[in-house]
Amino acid sequence: MQTREIRIGNVTVGGQNPLVFIAGPCVIESEEITLRIAVTLKEYSEKNKIPFIFKSSYDKANRTSVNSFRGPGIDKGLRILQRLKEKLEVSILSDIHSVDDIVKAADVLDVIQIPAFLCRQTDIIVAAAKTGKPVNIKKGQFLAPWDVKNIIEKARSTGNENIMITERGVSFGYNNFVVDMRSIPIMQGFGYPVVYDATHSVQLPGGQGSCSGGQREFIEPLAKAAVAAGCDAVFMEVHENPDKALCDGPNMLSLENFYVLAKKLVELNKLVRGWE
Repeated sequence: MQTREIRIGNVTVGGQNPLVFIAGPCVIESEEITLRIAVTLKEYSEKNKIPFIFKSSYDKANRTSVNSFRGPGIDKGLRILQRLKEKLEVSILSDIHSVDDIVKAADVLDVIQIPAFLCRQTDIIVAAAKTGKPVNIKKGQFLAPWDVKNIIEKARSTGNENIMITERGVSFGYNNFVVDMRSIPIMQGFGYPVVYDATHSVQLPGGQGSCSGGQREFIEPLAKAAVAAGCDAVFMEVHENPDKALCDGPNMLSLENFYVLAKKLVELNKLVRGWE
């Protein structure tokens, strides 16, 4: 299903454009680690002509435990992202957590992301959309796909049509998500690009007691299913050593596995679209 085209730097999401990848570490652990990952991802995307937007969070406000690592915070985090953006000339996506974040974040970010748990917070959605920046809104794990129509209308009320919706699964019992792939064409039916979050969909929230677990082995089959269903972009958090990551390690991919999977998804996307 053809959706609206959203221009982000030199990348276009939606319409009849190639599959886009949003990738990077869950959270900024340090400037050095974040830069290394970004450099490697950019080199890979250029070598293989894969449209790429870099993602990392300056603050993970929704953590299982008060002791969980949250990142460097908005001021230091945005400075790191700004330096990375200038050095590598890549577009940047990160999530905001309150209306107060938005003015600062909009000066640096190319895409403002609304976390899933905040997707019904009208003031946050409207304030983010008023910046005129592309807004990626994650569908809450408590919503049906047709519920996003009201979320889209909140953003559109500002005159901003640069809207993307991300599918990241719905709560299924305790500490588990399940993804209904019908949600991709259903949400595309509202006319805007749909992103599939391949790594948070396999998260087990609170599954390890004081932190979340994950089922990394299911990232590939679910990502393939989402691309087969016609998603416009794939969101994957990646790390140079996921088992040592300070946040969401169990549901992140290694850089090496990202490369292998991305190549498969690009070929599958061409097949789905009927391209040679």
